[in-house]
Amino acid sequence: MKNKNEAVVVFSGGQDSTTCLLWAMKKYDKVYAVSFDYGQRHVLELECAKEICKKLNVEHTIMDMSLLNQLAPNSLTRDDIEVDKDAPAEGTPNSFVEGRNMVFLTFVAIFAKVRGISDIITGVSQSDFSGYPDCRDVFIKSLNTTLNLAMDYDFDIITPLMWIDKEETWELSDKLGGFDIVREMTLTCYNGVKGDGCGECPACKLRKKGLDAYLKRR
Repeated sequence: MKNKNEAVVVFSGGQDSTTCLLWAMKKYDKVYAVSFDYGQRHVLELECAKEICKKLNVEHTIMDMSLLNQLAPNSLTRDDIEVDKDAPAEGTPNSFVEGRNMVFLTFVAIFAKVRGISDIITGVSQSDFSGYPDCRDVFIKSLNTTLNLAMDYDFDIITPLMWIDKEETWELSDKLGGFDIVREMTLTCYNGVKGDGCGECPACKLRKKGLDAYLKRR
């Protein structure tokens, strides 16, 4: 039997997923948060995720995805690969983890189905997708169909941030009453610096650009 008033959020402890968690809490009676440990350089994000879930009283699960670290060498899973300071002119940035969103969403779908939940929420965005192919709307729709067929179940992968940029994401977190939580408690930085981050990696630059733009009109 499906629990129509429950949802699962793919939760990294970063700006986007925290905004999605706040969004989900306004719409569902019960929300589960699922995070992944894949040997990421910015593993502190998992501590941030724990702290945020504790503050918001959200049930939190961390899954072991260390196999990704072995399969997909990149700057987020290898200390000997420096994170690109700027996105490349062509191709994916070296912070792209091959197959990450596909794997994460697949395991979250299994988690959801055994609990009778159909709604899965993820913070991917095509507006600010940074060259990551698995953040595109066409991928999400394709995977949604595949998961439905694979498990004979009607999942609904929901992407509240798909068509908004970082400035609008800051605005949304503010409207949801979580601006300070997102600014102070999240970790978006690829180098593992909480809050406003290192200021040098692409994730920090994108976050700051959006924040500065929003604060000008807040």
